[in-house]
Amino acid sequence: MVNVQYIRQDFPILGTTVYGHPLVYLDNGATTQKPRQVVEAITNQYYTTNANVHRGVHHLSMVATDMLEQSRETVRQFIHAGSASEIVFTRGTTESINLVASSFCQQEMRGGDEVIISTMEHHSNIVPWQLQAQRKGIVVKVIPITDDGILLMDEYEKLFTPKTKLVSVTHVSNVLGTVNPVSNIIRIAHDHGVPVLIDGAQSVPHMPVDVQVLDADFYCFSGHKVYAPTGIGVLYGKREWLDRLPPYQAGGEMIGTVSFEHTTFNQLPYKFEAGTPNYVGATALAVALDYVNQIGMENIAAYESSLTQYALGQMSQIPGIRIFGPTSPSLTSQVDKDSIDKSQLSIVNCKLHRGSVISFLVGNIHHLDMGTLLDRLGIAVRTGHHCAEPLMHRLGIEGTLRASFGIYNTREEVDALVSGIKRVANMF
Repeated sequence: MVNVQYIRQDFPILGTTVYGHPLVYLDNGATTQKPRQVVEAITNQYYTTNANVHRGVHHLSMVATDMLEQSRETVRQFIHAGSASEIVFTRGTTESINLVASSFCQQEMRGGDEVIISTMEHHSNIVPWQLQAQRKGIVVKVIPITDDGILLMDEYEKLFTPKTKLVSVTHVSNVLGTVNPVSNIIRIAHDHGVPVLIDGAQSVPHMPVDVQVLDADFYCFSGHKVYAPTGIGVLYGKREWLDRLPPYQAGGEMIGTVSFEHTTFNQLPYKFEAGTPNYVGATALAVALDYVNQIGMENIAAYESSLTQYALGQMSQIPGIRIFGPTSPSLTSQVDKDSIDKSQLSIVNCKLHRGSVISFLVGNIHHLDMGTLLDRLGIAVRTGHHCAEPLMHRLGIEGTLRASFGIYNTREEVDALVSGIKRVANMF
């Protein structure tokens, strides 16, 4: 069970007002708010144990180093990686994808080789591959989708050729909320001898993830979307791949030995962590993961799914509204149940075909106008193309409004959103 009112007490910002109205924060897909425990962990480390890690024999440095490596172990357990050496700290999902794109293309790809992505990708899983296309002449191929935002899996399988070297797709669409069948995506790719990178930015905060059950070769996510600070993220990679790939950046920490004639590189995961890491951010990330673990990821998934279904039901009654992405219960076949621990399937309900994201338009009202006026009512939603312009082109629109939910959101806030949309619509 989830005691939302109890949880909300950990997030002081939720008690603020905006233009005289109680804040209704529904922009969790962009970033989540932070609980007291995470903020206090940051403050405590800077005040009591701040020192550069892996570089000193003095007490503070050794304590800070232990905290960093304990945080790495917390992440390992959270996504069920096989070894802490497979956990690379980055600045977030974007840097993680860029790391793989750069190192993988340098080592494994040449002109004419192919990477497969999907129509619903965030720009951070499109542009890095386009840059590699410009630099190395690789070919970017795209999985098409249905009008309801479901990947066309038959078309996906047809994209493979002997030149296909990597598949890189999102677990959950940040616009449509579609939960992609990534275990099937990975299985098909592996049948062709092709590794897979999964963008977990919108999945890790909302559902249990087991990278070994999925058999993902690479999996990444951002801390700030799972109640941790900005500037910290994770790249998981199978050891055989991380060993095989060259470093992404060069500098301190990622080296073994350096001379003017020759340099050797450090062991995993430090080979990919050049310079002073965000060790305070890593500690805070571990605290955030412990926080959601205490609530229970299966409980979070069930609660947010129920809240999203309630929101879909209430919003669908608004005259002139268009909701994008899967809405029909018949789409439950798209649930990637292999990403969820088998013991939790009885708890996580079948509505997980859609993540806790709802993108919509109302009549001919421009999304920016609607979003601006909702803000005046204290309701924070995202407007625009959500860093997914190719998807917008596929849908034939310029942008949408997006309401995205977190563990602290309530049905009362959904009701406030629906009331606010109706009020704004009446103005037009």
